[in-house]
Amino acid sequence: MLGSLIRLHFHDCFVQGCDASILLNDTATIVSEQSAAPNNNSIRGLDVVNQIKTAVENACPGIVSCADILALAAEISSVLAHGPDWKVPLGRRDSLNANQTLANQNLPPPTFNLTQLKSAFANQGLNTSDLVALSGAHTIGRAKCSSFIGRLYNFSNTGNPDPTLNTTLLQTLQALCPNNGPGTNLTNLDLTTPDTFDNNYYSNLQSQNGLLETDQVLFSTSGADTIAVVNNFINNQTLFYEKFKASMIKMGNIGVLTGSQGEIRTQCNFVNGNSSSSSGLVTVITKESSEDGIVSSI
Repeated sequence: MLGSLIRLHFHDCFVQGCDASILLNDTATIVSEQSAAPNNNSIRGLDVVNQIKTAVENACPGIVSCADILALAAEISSVLAHGPDWKVPLGRRDSLNANQTLANQNLPPPTFNLTQLKSAFANQGLNTSDLVALSGAHTIGRAKCSSFIGRLYNFSNTGNPDPTLNTTLLQTLQALCPNNGPGTNLTNLDLTTPDTFDNNYYSNLQSQNGLLETDQVLFSTSGADTIAVVNNFINNQTLFYEKFKASMIKMGNIGVLTGSQGEIRTQCNFVNGNSSSSSGLVTVITKESSEDGIVSSI
């Protein structure tokens, strides 16, 4: 669940800021972001967030926002995976609406090239260094075959595999993900230490063992300024940790609601006064999936 919770925070912040809009379910007036293409059948952890919210509301009702819970859960997920810890700035408030259109526009798919990735991050005020550091979240978690199937059989409509994919890994992935198969099988994002938050993600790129196209382009794009950053993180895990922490804080500050903006939701899936549940928090989320922690670009 750790990779999934980091991804949930990312997918929240890239759509109208870190305001827990991703948690809102469909209602008569809200079109949920959970049905957007980058989220549908891929985000996980909504039930975990609801369990956290229940415990927090029991202890101090009306104080801690769902947006802050997402930011804290991402940090704690890093710690539980033996990665860095950081002081999470708090005080975010929750949105009163969602934006499925923006979710489809702003969340980069795993097939983006480096230019497209940089643009998507720049639109959120994040630079190239932030992009490479945040991509390191793929040191944990898993991804579905559907996220990288094109690299295995028909890269960029060439009819051939991606030439930047290690041939041994290619054979392994083709066995796991048959062409025209259901695309639902899972594999680790980090081949070497899939459940430990370390810098092996970057070493994998050096060996052409990045799983997603958005991973490998950081190292295999000719002349790219990202290559030096990847090499620095390979050589210095402490440097990676420090940059990851700074970039997570920076990302967590995107478009936050403060003061009298928004609200502190009582239930994370509904704005206050508009719940389909008469008592207690909604714990059944229909859009959960079996996917474990794939992050579309981080």
